[in-house]
Amino acid sequence: MNKSPKYTSLLLVVLMTIVPVLSVSAQQKAAIAIAKIDNAPIISKHIYGHFSEHLGRCIYDGFYVGEKSTIPNTNGVRNDIIAALKELGIPNLRWPGGCFADTYHWKDGIGPKSERPTMVNQWWGGVTEDNSFGTHDFLDLCEILGTEPYLAANVGSGTVKEFTDWVAYVNHSGKSPMSELRKKNNRDKAWGVKFWGVGNEMWGCGGNMTPEFYANLFKQYSTFMTDWDNSGKMFRIASGANVADYHWTEVLMRDIPKNLIEGVALHSYSFVAWDHKGSSTKFNEEQYFSTMKTALKMEELVTKHTEIMDKYDPEKKIALIVDEWGGWYDVEEGTNPGFLYQQNTMRDAMIAGTTLNIFNNHSDRVRMANLAQTVNVLQAVILTKGDKMLLTPTYHVMHLYKVHQDATLLPVKIDSPLYKFGNETLPAISASASAKDGKTHISLVNIHATEKITTDINLETLKLNNFSAQIITSAKLQDYNSFENPNAITPKPFKDFKYKNGILTVTIPPFSVIVFEAQ
Repeated sequence: MNKSPKYTSLLLVVLMTIVPVLSVSAQQKAAIAIAKIDNAPIISKHIYGHFSEHLGRCIYDGFYVGEKSTIPNTNGVRNDIIAALKELGIPNLRWPGGCFADTYHWKDGIGPKSERPTMVNQWWGGVTEDNSFGTHDFLDLCEILGTEPYLAANVGSGTVKEFTDWVAYVNHSGKSPMSELRKKNNRDKAWGVKFWGVGNEMWGCGGNMTPEFYANLFKQYSTFMTDWDNSGKMFRIASGANVADYHWTEVLMRDIPKNLIEGVALHSYSFVAWDHKGSSTKFNEEQYFSTMKTALKMEELVTKHTEIMDKYDPEKKIALIVDEWGGWYDVEEGTNPGFLYQQNTMRDAMIAGTTLNIFNNHSDRVRMANLAQTVNVLQAVILTKGDKMLLTPTYHVMHLYKVHQDATLLPVKIDSPLYKFGNETLPAISASASAKDGKTHISLVNIHATEKITTDINLETLKLNNFSAQIITSAKLQDYNSFENPNAITPKPFKDFKYKNGILTVTIPPFSVIVFEAQ
């Protein structure tokens, strides 16, 4: 997965030959250049990962309704959710937190369900749960989905022994106390979990630690994390920075030996203002603009954290893992404030499209990410209400974008008009592109709230034909899929484009996502 250090310079040389001068235009027209380069990175499928925390109705009354539920289920997990996530092709799923992870003691969630102790979720609503959804339930679900589990383990209130016992319980195939305990609980075969988070948000809910303290703690835990099957595949992820805390990344990269770490995390959410997030559906253009400003900040965050990582790891062996991202608003009226339940509008489609474009374009370093969260929490792809289930605009964006998973990046150069609001501006157009199995895919987003933008895409060097496209758009930014109208926003065929002499010209409606396919 490591890429040539010549990647950046090659990209600049190739793109400068296609578009000699690209300056910001005052008129509402954009220009994009796309070309192949040698040693381009692969867009890891794991960028399209998801997150399922014991928070609100994500697990209980979301994924998990219990084996005795009248809602069709497999081992207590809703069949309609299983089908939707299989169709989405999710590559990995993070569990059990979040903040919850550093209060979770995994042995409470194994064995006969009637004998499991209860616990109080101190972080999210103070609810009491019965631990009926535990390690076996989660890992068996991942097998059904065909997705890789990503276990976030307890460092904040746990011990090295508790952590490493969990590793042995799920990964050791031979004879040992933990493998025998697993077999006693009716699972002979080890699951072989690859991805392990060593704590979560250690700068905050994980323990309010300094990066220096946590770096030493990480080294201790990582040292005792045994790769039981000797596959060399164990992927240890350090709890990383909160948004622009570049010092945190500096300390981890400087102080942790490279043989003890495979990934460094980063968390960043999009909102109007941290202390006044506003409604998920009743927002105005000013609030929309503010939210997109924080979403597009991801470009700067990834760039600057990558620069620090490059200083200590020029070969890019350590991955940047953005394992919490997405929109965060006030909870829906009448719901538990600790449950973080919110609706999902075209604004969220804009966040998803632009953020995934950023990750794709930085796939030489960003090799895993997790949207927060999968069901009924924050920027969810699925919402449930009783026996009803709906797919959100964010789900549909990620479904269109799944064509980029494990594809070769085609670098893009964008000359975008500006989306102006008050005295501030944002680039209106976002894009990413990739090639795989003889097909090329181009993802375009216009975040402008009111104006369509005509875009010329230079594809001369790619020699493409047979173009088709799908679009996600709606009449209003505030539109969403409801349980009364669950298909208000879905992908539709898009034909407002032409291709001539290597130039694809497309007119992108306001707040729209378009994905092209060509051969």
